[in-house]
Amino acid sequence: MPAEPVAPPAVTEDDPGGRTARRLVTVVALAALLPALYRPGLNHNFLDLKIYMSAMDWWRAGHPLYDYVQPDRVQGLLYFTYPPLAGLVLWPFALPRLGVTIAIFTVLTVIGVVVTTRWLVLPVVRRRDLPKMFSVTVAVLLVLAVESTRETITFGQINMLLVVLILGDLLFAVPQGRRWAGVGVGLAAALKLFPGIFVLYLLATRRWRAAVVAAVTATVATLLAAVVAPRDSWRFWTHELWATDRVGRTDYTGNQSLFGLLSRITAPDKPSQLPWLLLALLVAGYGLWRAARAARAGDALAGLTLTGLVGGLVSPITWTHHLYWFIPAVVVLVDAALDADPATVEGARRRRRLLVLAAGTGFVIVYGVVTFQDWGVAPARTDDPVDFVVRNAYVLLSLLLLAVLPSRRPVREPAGTPVGNRQ
Repeated sequence: MPAEPVAPPAVTEDDPGGRTARRLVTVVALAALLPALYRPGLNHNFLDLKIYMSAMDWWRAGHPLYDYVQPDRVQGLLYFTYPPLAGLVLWPFALPRLGVTIAIFTVLTVIGVVVTTRWLVLPVVRRRDLPKMFSVTVAVLLVLAVESTRETITFGQINMLLVVLILGDLLFAVPQGRRWAGVGVGLAAALKLFPGIFVLYLLATRRWRAAVVAAVTATVATLLAAVVAPRDSWRFWTHELWATDRVGRTDYTGNQSLFGLLSRITAPDKPSQLPWLLLALLVAGYGLWRAARAARAGDALAGLTLTGLVGGLVSPITWTHHLYWFIPAVVVLVDAALDADPATVEGARRRRRLLVLAAGTGFVIVYGVVTFQDWGVAPARTDDPVDFVVRNAYVLLSLLLLAVLPSRRPVREPAGTPVGNRQ
């Protein structure tokens, strides 16, 4: 009788060599993708950082900071638009050679990506008993592939500094009830106006002390900047803050806010202020209500993520590099999907829906809205339905997530896990 064929040994969890090889292939494949996304022609050659450094040289020469202007092919005239405190922070970076400053900004941004991604992913890794090094490495590579990260790095933006301040505050200091809780949000709001939405989040979640600390920190930091640069501070807060024409075209596709969407509908004319204000108030009220509910339910990450999405929607100008908040949204979606019980019909459906939404969000934010498109300099009017969706992809995705992003149920973390990581 012929011998029965022997099946090859199955690859099991007892196959550490095969498992290691698969993980290595995954990491190498993701790492190999990054040079294609950052190649010349798709990046911005540190345009914003060069403007900042030129503005600092102009300021150091004795000129008014907010008189600095630089022409741009797409946006027209570009000015220095940050609060004076940001100018004081950027000042020393103009002293070395530009190449050194670019290297410093790039390294600091990558460090910020690694640190914040660990904060987002490690709680999930611990609860799911996933391989720590592999999971964090894959997550960091995916975050580096996202358009908002690419834009932050290749423009030379300061967004990751703000994200570190906000996440450190809202994931650790605030949940732990630290006396300095709110300082990070306050400093971020003093450096750039966008993070001010998180002061409203603290109020909505009834974190009264942290909200007061944030407001006082922002005020003190702003006053200190006014002591150093009184004329520029007065000019910024009384005039330049309200001059929206200083930050570029509102209808440009890179402006992924509600005002940008309305501008593209009405281009070449500007949209009426009243409809936008009413829509922004409606979205802000609903979004902060959902954020507060998520925070009270014990999901701090979902709460601050919803708040970040609200900030992007209601700000008159929200460039693509501002929209970091899709990244924690994907973490929340994946974690909530893994919470669903696949043994039940409803649980299986919920898991499938959340994973599809997470994958769809991931695809949109990696492909982006500007990286692979040359939108030109003409008014970006969106009459065609397909063009409307493509040009407003982040706005529409933000609205969708504002409505459906789930709150995860609180879980008991392993001993020694920081309170701020308990989602």
